[in-house]
Amino acid sequence: MATTTASAVSLASVTLEVADPAAAQRFHTAFGVDEYVNLRASEARSAGFRGFTLALTVAGPATVDGFLGAAVDAGAVVLKPAAKSLWGYGGVVQAPDGTVWKVATSAKKDSGPATREIDEIVLLLGVEDVKVSKRFYVDRGLTVAKSFGGKYAEFAPGGSSPVKLALYKRRGLAKDLGVAAEGTGSHRVVLGGTSGSFTDPDGFAWETVA
Repeated sequence: MATTTASAVSLASVTLEVADPAAAQRFHTAFGVDEYVNLRASEARSAGFRGFTLALTVAGPATVDGFLGAAVDAGAVVLKPAAKSLWGYGGVVQAPDGTVWKVATSAKKDSGPATREIDEIVLLLGVEDVKVSKRFYVDRGLTVAKSFGGKYAEFAPGGSSPVKLALYKRRGLAKDLGVAAEGTGSHRVVLGGTSGSFTDPDGFAWETVA
């Protein structure tokens, strides 16, 4: 289902659906991510893993600890304590509204003091078949920036959103986050684009934004 360039999709916004937008806004402000996502009131039912995470990349371990500490102070629950790994250092928390956030760095040591700066934020969608979902988005005009077989694909930024879009095999993503892969109901996240409303193969919804 190839599309023309004129109707190619690009990520313009990410909206989290939450039960209490005011409370979620307070959390996001304290955490330091309020400029990256929109919030919308929703009572949509959701149980278990919602199938996505928002991942922050920062400069060093001290900055990771600072963001995770701010999240916990604002009411988040630790899913994976910050720890070193082969790829760097990071940890995972779940916000009071249920959204799972990961904060990580590729640096093993700090080269300076902790900051409140975010180098990159990526919306990782957990999908059943990365190749199928990647083809779906490429056919709609997205450009693949990174791809690792059937495990991971990241798209080049092209819209107005500061958030990058990437695909990760659902079970692999759940394992990385320290949660069970099972989940039912709404994803509680809506992606905004400029080429019409649609739903991808894994049920993630896109809506038209101006």
